[in-house]
Amino acid sequence: MGGSEERVVAVIMVGGPTKGTRFRPLSLNIPKPLFPLAGQPMVHHPISACKRIPNLAQIYLVGFYEEREFALYVSAISNELRVPVRYLREDKPHGSAGGLYNFRDLIMEDNPAHIFLLNCDVCCSFPLPEMLGNRHLYVHYTCTFNLWNQLRMLHCYLCFVLFFSSMFSEAHKRYGGIGTLLVIKVSVESASQFGELVADPVTKELLHYTEKPETFVSDLINCGVYVFTPEIFTAIQGVSSQLKDRANLRRVSSFEALQSATRSFPSDFVRLDQDILSPLAGKKQLYTYETRDFWEQIKTPGNVAGTIVLSDSSLSLANETAMKQIGPNVSISANARIGPGARLISCIILDDVEVMENGVVINAIVGWKSSIGKWSRVQAEGAYNAKLGITILGEAVTVEDEVVVVNSIVLPHKTLNVSVQEEIIL
Repeated sequence: MGGSEERVVAVIMVGGPTKGTRFRPLSLNIPKPLFPLAGQPMVHHPISACKRIPNLAQIYLVGFYEEREFALYVSAISNELRVPVRYLREDKPHGSAGGLYNFRDLIMEDNPAHIFLLNCDVCCSFPLPEMLGNRHLYVHYTCTFNLWNQLRMLHCYLCFVLFFSSMFSEAHKRYGGIGTLLVIKVSVESASQFGELVADPVTKELLHYTEKPETFVSDLINCGVYVFTPEIFTAIQGVSSQLKDRANLRRVSSFEALQSATRSFPSDFVRLDQDILSPLAGKKQLYTYETRDFWEQIKTPGNVAGTIVLSDSSLSLANETAMKQIGPNVSISANARIGPGARLISCIILDDVEVMENGVVINAIVGWKSSIGKWSRVQAEGAYNAKLGITILGEAVTVEDEVVVVNSIVLPHKTLNVSVQEEIIL
């Protein structure tokens, strides 16, 4: 492994307002990355995880939200963690790899030896220092084994001894490829929703990668957390050049050009999964680090509710003060008012919510400033990945007394005075 003075930067992709549409209605009045998860904005968790990386020089948030939407948070988190955090706004979507490449000059200002890349909509234990350490371990193992075999064939054991220590300190730079992916095993049924991959069981080299395949490939999936060397920029540049060359060489009619314009991506739009990971798999350029801890991708409000159960964090409350029964798996934000006799299970209560006397909330997210009347019920089955698997109340929704809301989504500023089931209230 290189010297301890090697610097590291982290880049967190936060997307933009044209993304996260599946997160509505909760994202209608707040950017998805700033939605509270475990009492903190969603993006706070990967930022806090980056704080544990040795020799961290800078954290960049890359997206195409307006800068004003992140200005206050970026300033506050920089002061809180005492780590420079900077928001970089894309002029347009460039893809997961293209967005990284678009700001390559700024990212390389600190001359980092490693670049962590994280998707904001991932919730896990973020074993970032372990990924960096095991990356070197896998590379050293492979290089040691190959070099030993070569020197043994040359009967040059003395050479092996002389080069042994230097090899362990320089192997990563010489043979380490350009990156490591965080991976996890999931059920066969759910694997096709993600990028599936095959890795060497010994060296952990990435051998094959395919994004959301139609047929089963592997139960090992990509977690959306990476560590790269700066050579990743060369790989992205190569893909971008190929896309430009193809566009220039291919002759099409004006009609075909109009048709393809709606289907193809511009040359500066480079996807990390299809355009970088898939072509480099099996070329000793990418390695994997498997986590056995919890992991969840947060695409929908249901995923947010699911993370409370998965993480088994301090969100889980269980008490019966003032005849209230709260828990398990409940998150209650500041200034919420919970009346006597209320029952809360597997739910998220946001700021300034009032649950009145004997109100029940089960498998639901209750939006800011909403009110649930006496003896009312807001509940769902708890199928976190289903469209109506949890009930969601947008901002300032009023559920009047003795009203039951089941498996429904209610947009902001609505008043319900009759019971509803499996409906979307616009």
